[in-house]
Amino acid sequence: MKKPSSGPPFVPVETPDVPKLPWTMEDGVKVFHLTAEVVKREFLPASAMGSARVADVWGFNGSMPGPTIEVNEGDRVRIIFHNNLPEGITIHWHGVEVPIEMDGTPFISQPIVEPCGMYTYEFAIRQNGTFFYHSHMAMQEMMGLIGLFIMHPKTPHEPRVDKDFGLILQEWAILPNNSVPNSMAMEFNWLTINGKAGPATTPMIVKLGERVRIRMVNLGMDHHPMHIHGTQFYVTGTEGGRVPETAWFPNNTVLVGVAQARDIEFNAVNPGDWMLHCHLPHHMMNQMVSMVGPMATAGLGAQTGKGMEEGMGIIRDSNALSSDLAPGLGRGLGPTVDRERQLSNLVGQQQPQQSAQPPAGYPITSPSQTPQGGHQHGVMTVDEAERRRVPGYPQDMTMVMDEAVAKPETYGLAPGWSGAVAGMMTLVRVLPSDKYEEVMTKVRERQQEKPPQAQPAHKHGG
Repeated sequence: MKKPSSGPPFVPVETPDVPKLPWTMEDGVKVFHLTAEVVKREFLPASAMGSARVADVWGFNGSMPGPTIEVNEGDRVRIIFHNNLPEGITIHWHGVEVPIEMDGTPFISQPIVEPCGMYTYEFAIRQNGTFFYHSHMAMQEMMGLIGLFIMHPKTPHEPRVDKDFGLILQEWAILPNNSVPNSMAMEFNWLTINGKAGPATTPMIVKLGERVRIRMVNLGMDHHPMHIHGTQFYVTGTEGGRVPETAWFPNNTVLVGVAQARDIEFNAVNPGDWMLHCHLPHHMMNQMVSMVGPMATAGLGAQTGKGMEEGMGIIRDSNALSSDLAPGLGRGLGPTVDRERQLSNLVGQQQPQQSAQPPAGYPITSPSQTPQGGHQHGVMTVDEAERRRVPGYPQDMTMVMDEAVAKPETYGLAPGWSGAVAGMMTLVRVLPSDKYEEVMTKVRERQQEKPPQAQPAHKHGG
């Protein structure tokens, strides 16, 4: 473990891609203004791969997730809440011990805050740890109404950390030609960290040798096994507060369940650009929707003409292994679903089942040295049409968009890095001192530029 160090009482939490909520001091009380409203959130920017994915979501103060509230144990806070949404809402302070009238349970602990209404929450901070605030209306939660509520302890925890980050994990079901999330969906095709899908997620920058804390909060429908490359960590906190050090044990993957928070800490002793990501395979992709047919491919291609329910894997009849639920691509909805006729020999072609072995005479090159020092094996030199006859092809595709997602925090990453990052994925960059200072200089220069003011998509009154 790293030895205790002197310094400020706490390290401010960095929440990549999410702002902090400002406050003023009035008669010894920290006063915040929090406004729920409709906002637009760009999950992924435009690139050569296609147009930007912008979602119409619900958030706070022009941001989704909402801005981070950061306070100290012993503070008294007053949060003046304004509702600019088109329907009623209340705000719950998840895990925070407050008087019942401040708990944010609609009708039970307080009246619902109607559109254009307001409500004042005020309470003392008697805890420390990673907490969060969110709407206590179930469907509204799935529209994005959540934010971090960080409480720093009176006495800093030991061992001290040099960097402290906060991440919010969310999932979304949004059709390709739509911008509004389906809050009733049980299957999800966009996965975000702090409102961004990889590779648009902003990497966390760490200097080699620093001790790091990463706080992760999950408010969605799925659990997320969050895995980090290149290091082992300890789970040091939950949504209930600090875990006693005697209960720590090494991990490299932690399950962040729905409505849970997990704090992990580690010493950044291995230099490199390390991934931090959910390890559920479908959570490492973007735009996972079957409604993109027809699919033109030779070999054992997927069927076309299926609808949204089939394409998203929703089982209504038969069983999970039924041939009716085979992979398919479609454009229809509900009663309009019908199998498309074969438009050419390349569309919907049904091939006899083949062996997974390459065809006879399939040439394989010898291992070759790569620029990074590794080896590349099994590069097939047969033409494209022959390769497509492999059963199951295609599966994954790589989407490189380095230039579209470039920012100071990505400076110096290997060319093509963005092709390896999608969905609920980001990077922890552990940099030697010289490279760290180079990147952080660029970050500070950008911060000195006046950032664009976030604007709500609609206004519904004061």
